[in-house]
Amino acid sequence: MTDATRVAGVDIGGTGLRVALARLDEDGRPRIEAGAERATPTGTGPRGIDAEALLRTLLPALDGLLAEAGAATVDTLAVGATGMATLGQDLAARLPGPLAERTGSRRLVLAADAVAAYAGALGALPGVVVAAGTGMIALGTDLTTGWRRADGWGHLLGDCGGGAWIGRAALDAALRAHDGREGGSVALLARVLARFGPVTGLPAILQLRPDRAGLLASLAPDVAETSAAGDPVAADILGRAAEEIADTAAAAAAGLDAPRIALTGRLFHLDGLREAVSDRLSSRIPAVRLHTPEGDPLLGALRLAAAATRGELPWPAGPPLLHVINGAPTTGREHPHLP
Repeated sequence: MTDATRVAGVDIGGTGLRVALARLDEDGRPRIEAGAERATPTGTGPRGIDAEALLRTLLPALDGLLAEAGAATVDTLAVGATGMATLGQDLAARLPGPLAERTGSRRLVLAADAVAAYAGALGALPGVVVAAGTGMIALGTDLTTGWRRADGWGHLLGDCGGGAWIGRAALDAALRAHDGREGGSVALLARVLARFGPVTGLPAILQLRPDRAGLLASLAPDVAETSAAGDPVAADILGRAAEEIADTAAAAAAGLDAPRIALTGRLFHLDGLREAVSDRLSSRIPAVRLHTPEGDPLLGALRLAAAATRGELPWPAGPPLLHVINGAPTTGREHPHLP
């Protein structure tokens, strides 16, 4: 490793991606030189995120950062992607070649978005990270016996308390108000109409869209604002979301003494949600240590890349949430961890 060693990190979520280029300092820590954000939704299919569509957005972003930094190559590139833990086959199969060709990287780190969130929020400390955005997952570890994962099953099967879950609950309340059924919210119905138009068009707007989860999550700020304005149904939705998130965090913390828990992700920008989850965790786990996140998943991706460059990843690989692909894309071997 030299003073010119550079790494790149990519954070892929349900509503877009962020990418950054960093130079490693004398201690091997990443110092960001340039960064970019693309709001293009990440389409999904049977094999997870559509790698071809992702590359159409990611490769030009990387080109721009390399040009901005006056760099030709990066040593290591790390990608933290939503769905990698369950539906990452397309990314694992199709990203290494194009990324290596475009950046000259000698190794590629593929990680679940929760692993990148963990590395960004807690670094190499044991504990639990709750990553809440469009989806919701908690990941815990003592750094010696592997990961303990809770939820993160996607918006159709889980992600309870996440942005898409909140949006789905808001739509339910809005449609109940539209139909005249109990449990409806006229205030949320007004928000839905303003965002999506007549309710008769909702099935066509939502049911067949590959970015459905992101569209649902776009309602989460409306729920928070409606709750703050005094709507009891919206307040109940946020309260239930806080309960779900606390449940998931507690499950990931099982077996850890006085667990350190960090809450990270854009969902915690909603007014009052972080405090509500923290209160429930403090009540449920008296010895909990609520930890202010050191950084976000993009920093986590850069930390993963830096650690792989140094040859020392402190985070566990299994269950398979973290992979390092070494060597040229045509001859490289995929490892569950560094050799």
